[in-house]
Amino acid sequence: MELTSSAFARNADIPSLCTCEGRDQSPPLAWSGVPAGTKSLALIVDDPDAPDPAAPRMTWVHWVLYNIPPDVPGFAAGKSRPSDLPPGTREGLNDWKRAGYGGPCPPIGRHRYVHKLYALDTLLPVLHPATKAALEKAMQGHVLAQAELVGYYRKQKQ
Repeated sequence: MELTSSAFARNADIPSLCTCEGRDQSPPLAWSGVPAGTKSLALIVDDPDAPDPAAPRMTWVHWVLYNIPPDVPGFAAGKSRPSDLPPGTREGLNDWKRAGYGGPCPPIGRHRYVHKLYALDTLLPVLHPATKAALEKAMQGHVLAQAELVGYYRKQKQ
């Protein structure tokens, strides 16, 4: 399975349009090679370099989606409202304690933003709360394949 974005290359900088310094819109994402037998997809976007890449203390969660239909080949840019998402897709909470996409906004330094797509052999139940941790627990034993796309961002005004 492969995960790509037309907005940034693997291990390259994420455009400011997709960050707190721009429109804070989700980047376009595309995937291919979803394995046979996939019943749903899940997406987690997080920053393992928070708050400072020189001394990371936590992973900051930017986006949590699950029960994405397996026949959906990706998302156009700016899919951050429930009405923008494919039917059946569920949104989880990011670390701002709200649903939807929250773009890169690092307080200091150049951070990694890891986009992880999972192909699952099941449709997950509604999670309460729908956090990254709850999603990861619910996915255990159900992951058929995984793809990852890493982008970087450093604030222009630090």
